[in-house]
Amino acid sequence: MKRIGVLTSGGDAPGMNAAIRAVTRTAIYNNMEVIGFRRGFEGLLDGDVVPLTVSSVGGIIHRGGTILRTARCDRFTKPEGVREGVARLKEYDIEGLVVIGGDGSFRGANELYRLGVQVVGIPGTIDNDMAGSDCTIGFDTACNTALSCIEKLRDTASSHERLFIVEVMGRHAGYIALEAAVAAGAEFVIVPERHFDIEQLCEKLHYARERGKSHSLIVVAEGVMSASELASQLRDTSGYDARIVVLGHIQRGGSPSSFDAVLASRLGAGAIDAFMRGESGVMVGREAGAIVTNPLTLAWERKKSLDADMMSLVDILGI
Repeated sequence: MKRIGVLTSGGDAPGMNAAIRAVTRTAIYNNMEVIGFRRGFEGLLDGDVVPLTVSSVGGIIHRGGTILRTARCDRFTKPEGVREGVARLKEYDIEGLVVIGGDGSFRGANELYRLGVQVVGIPGTIDNDMAGSDCTIGFDTACNTALSCIEKLRDTASSHERLFIVEVMGRHAGYIALEAAVAAGAEFVIVPERHFDIEQLCEKLHYARERGKSHSLIVVAEGVMSASELASQLRDTSGYDARIVVLGHIQRGGSPSSFDAVLASRLGAGAIDAFMRGESGVMVGREAGAIVTNPLTLAWERKKSLDADMMSLVDILGI
């Protein structure tokens, strides 16, 4: 393999730049050329390319976001769009493509693979909801960002003896909510994977007040409901007056944590190693500390499950 391409697709995640850097430098170390496609599959179809060199990826490992930028691409969801992508790769003599993104990006990568393109995926999403890797790039940083914000809110909650609801990202997965709730010592967490009962929540709040607790923190994943909706339910059900904070896209930004920078570097190098072993149609991941490969399809065919012990821990420690 003499020339490879790399792109970032879907939502950005801290550590994507570290992955781009690792892909580029590992490929060059192994005598390959590297071409970057800007704006994901959109840039692939438009021919928006940039040569990547050892120097051009210098100084980016600590930067959040992605230097290649990212975008959604409706054209690539159609068969003619995928065929056009194959033609573009042939036009630029690309022999292998590295796709950094979430399961939606992997679905697009898999369509290219089905048409004969050599493809390897790197899981980059703050949601950590992809099977095939214990952690995805950006998750640890997003959790630390949420934790930092929640810790500041606890100071205010304690000072004013108030109930706060913190809404974090996670439309279909509660990994950020759960991790941040445990790390911050939140009293309650509400996630898509677990049935939510407003009456049960009110009972817990009432019990906490009875034993003299003056403030509480609830972390809710956006996929269950908004913080404002939860505040309305609490007010209507039991008369609780809650302050709300929505962290939003702040969770996607910032420099990657040490864990994410290392993970992204290992996975980026692992993608090139996979190509050199002749593997394709696979994703690289980290399982039990080792870098492994799994079929791209695993990312959406197998549902990743929240740690039940962690869920119990919130209930136990939040009494």
